[in-house]
Amino acid sequence: MMDADNPYDPEIAPSDWGEHAGEDQENVNKTGTTTVGIATDDGVVIATDRRASLGGRFVSNKKVVKVEEIHPSAAMTLVGSVGGAQSFISSLRAEVNLYEARRGEEMSMTALSTLAGNFARGGPYFAINPILGGVDDEGSHVFSIDPAGGVMKDDYTVTGSGMQVAYGYLEQSWHDDMSMSEAKQAAAKAVISAAERDTGSGNGLVLCEVTEGDVSITEYDDFPNPEEV
Repeated sequence: MMDADNPYDPEIAPSDWGEHAGEDQENVNKTGTTTVGIATDDGVVIATDRRASLGGRFVSNKKVVKVEEIHPSAAMTLVGSVGGAQSFISSLRAEVNLYEARRGEEMSMTALSTLAGNFARGGPYFAINPILGGVDDEGSHVFSIDPAGGVMKDDYTVTGSGMQVAYGYLEQSWHDDMSMSEAKQAAAKAVISAAERDTGSGNGLVLCEVTEGDVSITEYDDFPNPEEV
């Protein structure tokens, strides 16, 4: 329950929620997924596949868009149960809008990542592990948010069931002065490589470019030639 004295505190799950969290997991739509985030000097690139599955065995949707705008200079991926991830993003977006309306200024990426971690720790969301990427006055930022609310910042990060393969590719291709164009190609190649081996990833690509004041999301029904994205 939310504390009326502090509207910025995350809403806490009911005390008995944990007793039911594992029920009917086989019938929950999950994104499985491979999601990649790369920070560059000019902005952030986020890439994801488009597959959702039931119980990890049946492809329930081939056209999921697994990245959404949080505010004009930040975006977040959907990783984990589809319902939990959608609820998480909707709640976070509402809190960001409330914060900015009350204070008359944009929330910094550090504050936004902290809020996201608090939500993941305190909210009734099925296991989620999203990537948060955005740009503020201090530059470009990429964070991974773990299911327990841990927040980790890095130059690049990968979450989801295909992360081992995608990380392997990025470890070889990332370099310190990577451009946005190079980051888009690297992120696309990482997702495509993961989809070759991970059954939870596939069915196309979503590329998101985040720059100061703009979030651009491009959807591909199939995997494109990474050199042409």
